[in-house]
Amino acid sequence: MSVIVAQSHYIFGLQPKVANNICYFDEQTLIFPSGNNCIKYNVDQKWQKFIPGSEKSQGMQALAISPNRRYLAMSEKSSDKATITIYDLASMPFKKRKVLSAPDFTAHQFVSIAFSPDSKYLVALSGSPEWQIIFWMWEKQKVMATVRADSTNSPIYQVSFNPHDNAQICVTGHGVFKIFRYIDGNLKQTNFQKVEAQNFLSHAWLSEDRVICGTDTGRLCLWESGDLRWEQNIGGRNNLQHHQSEKRRASSEDGRGLSASGSAASSHLRINFILAYSKGFLCSGGPGAVCTFEKVEDRELYKRGHNIRIPQDKNTNDSGLSEQQEVLCMCLSPSEETVVVSTDKSQLYSIGLSSAEMTKGDDIHFEFLTEPWHSSAITGLSVCIRKPLIATCSLDHSVRIWNYENNSLDLYKDFQEEAFSISLHPSGLYVLVGFSDKLRLMNLLIDDIRPFKEFTVRGCKECVFSHGGHLFAAVNGNVIHIYSTTTFENIINLKGHNGKVRSVAWSVDDSKLVSCGLDGAVYEWSSLTGKRESECVLKSCNYSCVALSPDSKTIFAVGSDQTLKEISDSQIREAPFFDVTYTTVAISHSGRMVFTGTSTGTVRSMKYPLPLHREYNEYQAHAGPVTRLAVTYDDQNLLSISEDGCLIVWKISDKEGRGLKRDKELTYAEEVLITKSDLEEKNQVMLELKTRVEELKMESEYQLRLKDMNYNEKLKELTEKFIQEMEVLKTTNQVLKVEAEKQEVKHQDELSQVIEKQSRELQDLETANNQKLLLEYEKYQELQVKSQRMQEDDERQLHELEESKSQALEELTEHYEAKLHEKASQLQQAQDEARQQLREFEETKKQIEEDGDREIQDIKIKYERRLREEREVSLRLKGESGIMRKKFSSLQKDIEERAADIERMKMEEQKLQGVIKSLDKDIQGLKREIQERDETIQDKEKRIYDLKRKNQELEKFKFVLDYKIKELKKQIEPRENEIKEMKEQIQEMESELERFHKQNTQLDLNITEMKQKLKATEREMQKERQKVRDVEAVVKRFKTDLHNCVGFIQEPKKLKDNIRELYSKYVQESDAAEIVGIDADIQREYARQREHLERSLSTLQKKLVKDTEIHRADNVRVMQENVTLIKEINELRRELKVGRTKVHDLEVALGVERKNRRSSLADSKGSSIRDQHSPGVLRLNIEEETARIIEMQKLEIKRSRDMLQSQDVTAGIRPPSVGRLPSLTA
Repeated sequence: MSVIVAQSHYIFGLQPKVANNICYFDEQTLIFPSGNNCIKYNVDQKWQKFIPGSEKSQGMQALAISPNRRYLAMSEKSSDKATITIYDLASMPFKKRKVLSAPDFTAHQFVSIAFSPDSKYLVALSGSPEWQIIFWMWEKQKVMATVRADSTNSPIYQVSFNPHDNAQICVTGHGVFKIFRYIDGNLKQTNFQKVEAQNFLSHAWLSEDRVICGTDTGRLCLWESGDLRWEQNIGGRNNLQHHQSEKRRASSEDGRGLSASGSAASSHLRINFILAYSKGFLCSGGPGAVCTFEKVEDRELYKRGHNIRIPQDKNTNDSGLSEQQEVLCMCLSPSEETVVVSTDKSQLYSIGLSSAEMTKGDDIHFEFLTEPWHSSAITGLSVCIRKPLIATCSLDHSVRIWNYENNSLDLYKDFQEEAFSISLHPSGLYVLVGFSDKLRLMNLLIDDIRPFKEFTVRGCKECVFSHGGHLFAAVNGNVIHIYSTTTFENIINLKGHNGKVRSVAWSVDDSKLVSCGLDGAVYEWSSLTGKRESECVLKSCNYSCVALSPDSKTIFAVGSDQTLKEISDSQIREAPFFDVTYTTVAISHSGRMVFTGTSTGTVRSMKYPLPLHREYNEYQAHAGPVTRLAVTYDDQNLLSISEDGCLIVWKISDKEGRGLKRDKELTYAEEVLITKSDLEEKNQVMLELKTRVEELKMESEYQLRLKDMNYNEKLKELTEKFIQEMEVLKTTNQVLKVEAEKQEVKHQDELSQVIEKQSRELQDLETANNQKLLLEYEKYQELQVKSQRMQEDDERQLHELEESKSQALEELTEHYEAKLHEKASQLQQAQDEARQQLREFEETKKQIEEDGDREIQDIKIKYERRLREEREVSLRLKGESGIMRKKFSSLQKDIEERAADIERMKMEEQKLQGVIKSLDKDIQGLKREIQERDETIQDKEKRIYDLKRKNQELEKFKFVLDYKIKELKKQIEPRENEIKEMKEQIQEMESELERFHKQNTQLDLNITEMKQKLKATEREMQKERQKVRDVEAVVKRFKTDLHNCVGFIQEPKKLKDNIRELYSKYVQESDAAEIVGIDADIQREYARQREHLERSLSTLQKKLVKDTEIHRADNVRVMQENVTLIKEINELRRELKVGRTKVHDLEVALGVERKNRRSSLADSKGSSIRDQHSPGVLRLNIEEETARIIEMQKLEIKRSRDMLQSQDVTAGIRPPSVGRLPSLTA
């Protein structure tokens, strides 16, 4: 293996397409995907730790962290089968706990994963077309259940666990909202309501039975126990609420249809993520915004709060760029203090929830959690010598300057055009950037990147400064322009490539330039003359990158043919690695390390000279093809960029992890560029600020001395005054309220009386007028009767009286009409009076209310003026109290520290008291133990006396036991002889095994010798092939020259001269002599011997393969037999050991009986007379015991003899053992 090791040190970038791509590990640590790694990032200390992705993965799809914050699940896409890897975050380095995959079908990706509340189960949602939900008990890799999320193959976006129930999960997608429960080994759907054709992008659990969903049209839908409870469109402030019940289901569905049609105008508002917390929830509210909702105790359930917006970036010219970012994911810290969001532009933002809730106004803004990262593919990478800077450019129209020493972003600027290439001047003060319209040379100022020269090179895909910095090369299609950095003149144009130039590299002394292109050509140019010094053309390969060794003798090139080419003197040596396509190559400044980037996003390191075999280290780096690699000037760091928008800084070390030795210590420059006007302006501002600071210091010190004296007195006076005024205001307010209530009651009574009076008068007038009309009508009828009579009697006088009658009739009608008009006017007057009285009453009421309001307003204005004055005073006092707060906080910290010390001392005191109590208990227990041991001593003394008596009895049986021991010894001796014979057999087998080992070593030597011969023949073949290639080249050149000679066929003199030149050029004396000297017999003999050697080599190889197979089978058989033999010998040893222990115990027992017999001979005589019957019983038991032991020993000896005989039979067949057996005495 290679000794060059590259370790990931820091990554700048984020993968926005990973579902749930940010997680909180603890209060200060985040986890997010970057490249093909997961980053554990500390927000305060800015360090990173890495969880690399799996090999041969095509990128991450989703992340999930367990509720106990210990395990991280990572789903990775693969061409054959997607996997979910679970890492233990508590271990360092991070260990893989389990790797899960779909058991019954091939899932190419998992789009969403989630842990159960107790972190024991995992649910995953596979991608199209299956859309399967898999429920695992992940620690045992056991699939509990699987179910298809939707039968219509609609896209599904999210799956999650109920945070209060391990067996309940929720799934949302396009027209899909389903809740499943795990019952009896199956996932069964529990909600069967019809869902409108809405595209549910996200959801979150708000409680045990509430789920809120967000759609792609900006609608929020709250489901409670599977029923729709509440709806709102976040496009406006008008809430569309629908409270469903069984009685009003149809009306609620009609209301939802209206809300859907009303929200068509805000269909671009996509709710990509919903985050629930204890006070409510947050949701993404369209481009560049997050909406907050808080719980309320009324019908609305949730009330909309602030809008949190993404801040405007000061380094960009586009003011609407922040509003174009979509919030894709949000996460909440464990203490619910901080919210972090990620956007589709690969940025991370954060905000404190407490500050967001306390802020007044409509909108508040996030803050950058990290430095702004690239949001699109990074196309250019460059480093300098004098500063620890990295320059990158991207398709997101930005140029960024990074510092790899402190892992920060120094400069950043957005432009109008896309940037394709970049090069940093060796001094670190200038940068050359190739845009789509022009090539620009820019100054790196202290706080800006400012262009100062433009070149008309459109779409420059490659630009490189020379090592000295006095020249730079820029590529324009298939032409390379070389400019002077000082005069900006186009010195040389290098033309020769037929295809687009992809890469350019300068030599260390800047005298040479190497280029490669899509036409399969690698050219070496002279930077002084512009002539092509060497070339290497391979049209079957489209080159993508080229690098030059420090000695300028070797060129490294990579392209589309999956090989790393080493070109020296126009000769190509290929290092084939046919598993992947190389996209870029870089070589260290020491010339001992080569690094390559691949199309799968990995980085490979190898030592130089390149090894013959595949010796390299491969590292999981990016989620897309690596576009550029660069090594810093001190060879301590490797830099890599990719199409995934990530920049990775690697530490280069040896295999022990130590950094590489530097040839000389490099000190970085501290100088920066700044314009004269900026410098003068900053100096002026600094002087003004200094004077202002000194004035403020003097003023603040004086004010502090004054205000410290009056602060407490004023504060007391103000508090007392405010308390008194508040009490007075309360009392006056109460009095005014009582008076207003009294006036209102009084006016209501008066109004009711007036209305009753007017109604009575109106009724009286109506009745009187009706009676008068009736009387007059009766009179009128009587007059009509009289007139008829007069008409009958005096028909002749009719014409005479007609005029008088009509006049009288008119007078009567006028009279009665006047009366009627008078009565109507009286009625109208009464009604007008009633209205006037009502208006007067309302006017008086209004005046009274206005007077009360005016008095209240005057009092309010008066006290608001006082409050404003007091606020101004309090603002002045706040500045004074700030210092007092700092003093107070420092004193408070001291008090807390002292309190903590006191608590710690109290804890120690409690611990010591506990130790004292435990020691007292131990003392009491020891005392009890002493008493118990005294009792046991007395019992044992009694037992000793009894044992002495038994020993006297045992002495009598000594003779019998001695006799039996002798018999046992006689039986043991033949077994020992048999064991000796077995030892000799084992030694013979070991010697035979050593002989086999010698044969193996001899065969190994033969194999190595044959391999060396094979290598020698291969080298000869390579030489012959090289000679063939040389001859073909000579023939090719001869053909071209001969073709040129044919052109002079009409001019004999020139033809003769050209033929002479051909003869002198291609025919040499040594070649002619060699051609004459070669004998055909020698060549035939050489060919015959070579053919014979090749045949013998092939036969030896076949024989070697057969012998090795036979030898391996014999070794396996010998090993198995030796293992069984060793087991049998170990069993015999155990049996022998047991027999020896029994014999030893019997000998010890006899010795003890002999001693006791000598000491108590007199006592035994008396006791034998007294107890004549008991020894008989004891002797009978001992004799039975010894007889049983002897029988068992005989059976064991017989069995061991049979085993030894069987071993003797098989000894002639068994080959010798491989290992040496342990000694029998062990």
